[in-house]
Amino acid sequence: MRLTQILVLLPFAALAQKGIDPTFLRADLQAASERKTDITTGSCHYKALFGDGAANASVPVGVVRYGEATVDPGGLCGVVSYTNEEQVYVVLGGAGIVRYASGSVPVRKEDFLYLPPTVPHGLQNHAGEPLHVMIMGFRSSSIPKTSSIPKTLAALPDVANIEDVPLQAVGGHPSSTRYRLLMGDVYSRRDRIAAAHTLTSLFLMEIAPGGTNQPHHHEREEEIYLVLEGRGEMAAGSGLDGIEGRFPAQTGTAYFFRLNCTVGYYSAPGVRSRVLAVRSWYPGMDLPGMEH
Repeated sequence: MRLTQILVLLPFAALAQKGIDPTFLRADLQAASERKTDITTGSCHYKALFGDGAANASVPVGVVRYGEATVDPGGLCGVVSYTNEEQVYVVLGGAGIVRYASGSVPVRKEDFLYLPPTVPHGLQNHAGEPLHVMIMGFRSSSIPKTSSIPKTLAALPDVANIEDVPLQAVGGHPSSTRYRLLMGDVYSRRDRIAAAHTLTSLFLMEIAPGGTNQPHHHEREEEIYLVLEGRGEMAAGSGLDGIEGRFPAQTGTAYFFRLNCTVGYYSAPGVRSRVLAVRSWYPGMDLPGMEH
């Protein structure tokens, strides 16, 4: 082969070997390794599932972080504040307090709350058992410049509990799945807490044995599913034949879905599943006030 032919072929060979971003990511809460972050201390530990500190951290674009903080009995996390990131806490187990600006609010298992940008906040555990909290962070570029964030320093955040949010059917989804609509954006009229800007919907799905929420996709939003209880199959992506891919899922399994990725869940026969889900705008694709 002539030298000129070799030079022409080399760029194509290099291009063929170049990696591409995955359409979805999978993580396991039990198997995840601890990572040092700005909140970790000797008594506060963090497992990164997606985003900051996790593998393939650059794949999520609007999601900054998604992971579990564990606070030892009597322990506390570092206090943090973010200029361009709103956060959500969901308590998976234990009890403690969330320090917020100059005050604090008590939290217990399955409590959830919204934390806006700029406000200092952190976790503390006064109980005799570990405190487990899912921390979700989202780029807050969609917050209007006229939004008066400093006013939030004067009031403590609204805290609600998952079990206090009624189960309901949602149009367009099978009756085998019921929803607890936990949190939405500031325009929401259906969610228990309406406070977010980049986050569009935080909800819990209770899926009957053998049931499904019906695979679908979102053209403007990233989404994450975390199986809190149960086992089944996660629908993620699809092929040219239009059939979704299915992957085993059980308690602690989490999936991140890029926008336009097929997303769904099938609970195993004889098994009831509880799945915590969150959706957020892909940067630059937000439509404030759109119903979800």
